[in-house]
Amino acid sequence: MMGAAQEGAGGERSFGLNIRLPFEQEANPWIASDPKLITFKYFFTRKLFLVKEAGAVAFFPGGFGTCDEAFETLTLMQSGKSTIVPVVMLEVGSAPYWRPWGAFVRDTLVTQRLIEPTDMALFRVVGSVDEAIAEIMRFYRVFHSARIVGDNIVFRLRRPLSGSALRELQQRFEDILKGPADQTAGPLPQENGAYPELPRLILPFYGALYGRLRQLIDFVNTQ
Repeated sequence: MMGAAQEGAGGERSFGLNIRLPFEQEANPWIASDPKLITFKYFFTRKLFLVKEAGAVAFFPGGFGTCDEAFETLTLMQSGKSTIVPVVMLEVGSAPYWRPWGAFVRDTLVTQRLIEPTDMALFRVVGSVDEAIAEIMRFYRVFHSARIVGDNIVFRLRRPLSGSALRELQQRFEDILKGPADQTAGPLPQENGAYPELPRLILPFYGALYGRLRQLIDFVNTQ
């Protein structure tokens, strides 16, 4: 599957993160001789690089390693250790895979209060490639990127929110905000001039309930 993605993107726009195993795993032919191929000894370092560089994550049915990567990706976002990005689980073929997996997360982890109900917002189960693409594009409709600045999380937006939308956001998400949200026309001084053309949404985020923060991003993208 990764080979198909790299074939489509082309060598100039992709890199490879391989894992050294005594069986099964070899680099695909589109990246095997590329200097941008990195081979890891340990899974945890490979997963760190996978999540760190990703603007979106798509999961397909697989074995223990796939489930491990899915749970680690969600754990890193749920705990604020990585940036929230769109995570799509593609249900492909005739045999159900991600829908039963999602049902387990909801009916066991949520029901037993092992995770928050809002953590379900951190991923989407989709039934086709087109649906996955639409979900990823929707995530970046208004939201561009985010970074921590002091005690705030700062969203870079493709366009500013209206006054009424900002007031509605404040009301809907007051449970995760320590104070009033604000907007500015460009970067904060701590951002060193990054993306100067993009307006900012400044959120005094509590630093918990990242599933709710994902819901806030979804709200922003409807504006």
